[in-house]
Amino acid sequence: MTTSSDRRPLSSRNTGWARAAARWLTSAGITPNQISIASIAMGALAGLSFWGVGSTDGGLRIILLLAAALFCQLRLLCNLFDGMVAIEGGKQSRDGAFWNEFPDRIADLAIFLGAGYGIGLPALGWAAAALAILTAYTRELGRACGVAADFSGPMAKQHRMATITLASLLSIAEPVWDGRNHVLTVALWIVAIGSGVTAFRRAMRLVLALGSSPGAPPQ
Repeated sequence: MTTSSDRRPLSSRNTGWARAAARWLTSAGITPNQISIASIAMGALAGLSFWGVGSTDGGLRIILLLAAALFCQLRLLCNLFDGMVAIEGGKQSRDGAFWNEFPDRIADLAIFLGAGYGIGLPALGWAAAALAILTAYTRELGRACGVAADFSGPMAKQHRMATITLASLLSIAEPVWDGRNHVLTVALWIVAIGSGVTAFRRAMRLVLALGSSPGAPPQ
């Protein structure tokens, strides 16, 4: 859940359907932390679906690819609603900062490791997962240093999920050109490289922000 007004800018947060869903969750007595924990389950299910893709064919493979795409998007919805229930629903808690971040990192690990092992390239899955976590670490390091959270891309969380979701859907058509796992391989490379660029960009922006802050030590 979210415990600060320093939140990721999301246009979906202002839509009618999101507000209605957040109100329903609040009235149902569901806590932000429970929603955050649910995001781990969604990430794990997405990862298991991706892992299963590597050893299946035909209709079952299509079902697993669709399931992976669905669970990736449900993970994002959990990330949306935990903050809305916390802030707009007035259900903030002292341990909210932990539940706002920790489940996201587990979800990233599960999704990208599942995809990496599923296509037989575990090292690539580990690279994508590690660099995705590094982007979040750099953002939170900035907040710990007193700088506003940097949600910039090119491969922030919503971009990573869009990339892997699109890849899972496009992978359904791979039999047309007699391919297998090529799309997911390319997607993991895009996530890994893009996350590396994002972490580096955020780090440089943080260094510049700290260097221009009043009272910054001379270099």
